[in-house]
Amino acid sequence: MKTLKLLSSLFILCFVLTTTAQSAEDIVDTYIENIGGAEAWNKVESVKITGVGKQGGQDYPFVATFMKDGRSNITIELPGTSMVYQAFDGETAWGMNFQTQKAEALDSETSLNMKNEAKDNVEVFLNYKDKGYAVEFLEKTTWEGTEVFKVKLTKTPMVVDGKEEENTEIYYFDTENNVPIASEAIVKSGPAKGATAQSIMTDYQEVDGLYLAHTIIEKFNGQTGLEMIYKTVEFNTEVDESIFKMPKE
Repeated sequence: MKTLKLLSSLFILCFVLTTTAQSAEDIVDTYIENIGGAEAWNKVESVKITGVGKQGGQDYPFVATFMKDGRSNITIELPGTSMVYQAFDGETAWGMNFQTQKAEALDSETSLNMKNEAKDNVEVFLNYKDKGYAVEFLEKTTWEGTEVFKVKLTKTPMVVDGKEEENTEIYYFDTENNVPIASEAIVKSGPAKGATAQSIMTDYQEVDGLYLAHTIIEKFNGQTGLEMIYKTVEFNTEVDESIFKMPKE
């Protein structure tokens, strides 16, 4: 009898675990299909976003270019000038020093973490298993009045002060449209270390058969830090390869 009860308990446990894992996979698979499908997204080699960042009552026009191979460049316009806020050439992260107006390489740890994060340049959930990521269904709940699926995404560990730390993000998928409307994670380093960083995604629009949010609000511990509004999104457009390389003095 004890053996039967034990086997029954194990069967129920395995069933629950399998159902939970499958639910998370189904949510992600449905999401990818809803935004255009894996086949179409896998053909994307570059993404160029032109938009405006709103912070502290000021508007900052920007152009962000992300390559499938990991390279990236974010250039912002300031009164009378423009500057590379952050760029990555595939190995080294760099940016312009606002005071000196000169390009400076970021530390090796930042470059390593950016290299790992660069796998998500096109879409974080695209081919997530091939990236070594894992998804876990946590619960069906509500997010600011909207019914959502709460899914945990475990990514490549981050390196902080020379040590690897777990790198997880929580995503909230609208149950009606099955797209993320918010995500959150704990900041691992920098001045905001320990804070809860949230991204609110709205205004999903279609571009060349692919769908993505066109308004993203970044919050820290519930306080709005930055609002980004995408004006145009271009896929596989011609890209000036030199924008990823740090200028030589």
